[in-house]
Amino acid sequence: MSYAEAVQIDTGSIPVIDVTGLEAGGERIRLIGSQMREAAESIGFFYIKCHTIPSALIASVLDIASRFFAAPLDRKQSVAVNAGHRGFIRIGEAKMTAGAKPDLKESFVWGLNEPGPDGIPPNQWPDFLPEMQIVLMDFFDAGHRVGWSLLRAFAAALEIDEGTFIRTIDRPISRGSVIYYPPQPPEMGADQFGVSSHTDYGCLTLLYQDDTGGLQVQSRGGDWLTAHPIPGTFVVNVGDLLARWTNDRFRSTLHRVINRSGRTRLSTALFIDPNRDTLVEPVVKPGEVTSYEPVTCGDYLRNRLDAAFAYRNAGTNRT
Repeated sequence: MSYAEAVQIDTGSIPVIDVTGLEAGGERIRLIGSQMREAAESIGFFYIKCHTIPSALIASVLDIASRFFAAPLDRKQSVAVNAGHRGFIRIGEAKMTAGAKPDLKESFVWGLNEPGPDGIPPNQWPDFLPEMQIVLMDFFDAGHRVGWSLLRAFAAALEIDEGTFIRTIDRPISRGSVIYYPPQPPEMGADQFGVSSHTDYGCLTLLYQDDTGGLQVQSRGGDWLTAHPIPGTFVVNVGDLLARWTNDRFRSTLHRVINRSGRTRLSTALFIDPNRDTLVEPVVKPGEVTSYEPVTCGDYLRNRLDAAFAYRNAGTNRT
């Protein structure tokens, strides 16, 4: 079998940024932000190291994910994804690229841990893993603290108010996802992907991947570059909504996963977004023409999710 090939690059081809002291602000946030801005304007991806998410917590997330995905399908289906995009999504229900085969993955998605006046259905937690809720919500909270700091740094680097991208975050519609990629048999063909080529929908993605590998990022020249696992780091990428918010100054870059390792792959992603009713109006330079009409975060994400997930075609859905 000949999988789609990628250029084997060294880790320096996607920047690794030390974010020590980022949450303290001041001069450090401007220095880190300038490095992030350079990456966002070129490849749209970078790694962060020396972040504040504890390694023990990350290990717990991967452990609980492994135990969840090892459970029989009927037990996982007891928390099948609901209309609010919360719960278990089995193989065959996600397709990130129109015309592609469904992605070869399972995932479990969660968000804020309580329903609110906006009517979002609540999280679903499996009875057979009662500790899952505690671990994933701790991770969700820790990831938000990092994500908000990154968005403040982006704003500082653009020389706009540091709160521009996080002005309404008391009820963010961020999502967390733990993702399982089974070994991919060669007979499935070269057009089968763990996740087919796509861009992320929201503002910012923080991805932790195990040591299996398989993430690939498309360069400006169209080559596919390997995004090697680097212990202790998160891969961060700009999503479509932040690219829109910056009037395409930042790049939302195509990426995909191919699990050619012969073993399982686990990752966990945090999709960082503000409140549902946040109005996203492009930030433009003096004299620059605005490329997009204003849109709310919730409307934009709902439309994108509806197109990607088969279960959402069955009825009314809330993001």
